[in-house]
Amino acid sequence: MKSDAEDLMPRLLPVELGDSTEDVDLNGPPRNPQEYLRQVQLEASLCPDVVVAQIDPKKLKKQTVNVSVAGCHAAPVGFCPSLSWQQQQVSNFSDVRQRIAKNRKHWSSQTLDDNVLMPKLTDEESWKRFCLGERVYLGTTSYNKDTEQEPALDFNKVGFPPFLSIVSRLNQSTVLVVLEILINWFEEREFVPQLGRWLYALLACLEKPLLPEAHSSIRQLARRCGQLRSSLQSEEDEQLPALNLLICLGARYFEQSDLADQPE
Repeated sequence: MKSDAEDLMPRLLPVELGDSTEDVDLNGPPRNPQEYLRQVQLEASLCPDVVVAQIDPKKLKKQTVNVSVAGCHAAPVGFCPSLSWQQQQVSNFSDVRQRIAKNRKHWSSQTLDDNVLMPKLTDEESWKRFCLGERVYLGTTSYNKDTEQEPALDFNKVGFPPFLSIVSRLNQSTVLVVLEILINWFEEREFVPQLGRWLYALLACLEKPLLPEAHSSIRQLARRCGQLRSSLQSEEDEQLPALNLLICLGARYFEQSDLADQPE
């Protein structure tokens, strides 16, 4: 009698040796191709249709998976950007990404100034100093509009801008690591322009399709921006356009649609 599996899947190598199996030795080596195939058939027929694994629950390691599906804070009345504004930002961002990809080889070959010392991948504190500057990192002073107008600009104090000659040198692993470092820093602190420039540049360097870590970081960033936006007191706040932009890119360009602002 044919099994259900045989009814569903016709034999590609039929073997007809009659109904007798007494002359087939499963323990010995096959003497010819037909005997080999017959051995396989007999071994398969001896296997149960359903096999239940006996697992000792005490030997299983407990695993914890943190999955966050929380969305953004809804924009307060008057704080939500228009749909046309969001679409324009996505278009501009796409153009920037294309230009970076096209000229990455050229910019990565440019010689860096002697004072530009790229941190090691795992040195989180050095990356914070490098991108944000000692003043912001150490919290010795809040951001001042006149900071970047000083006659002798000290990048060690105000942070290195994400020059193309710098970000073009970062591989995808480094981009992801630095992005995560800065977003984690942002979770506990206020928004500053140095941070915004770096976040935009790193997002522009992310390659698609995104890794799960990148999706997680983008969602974390959008939620933090939404949280901070909800605390703003005025539509004229200088932080509002930057926060709206980062939310827009995460939701509209990187397709985290549940985070998108929906204009009234």
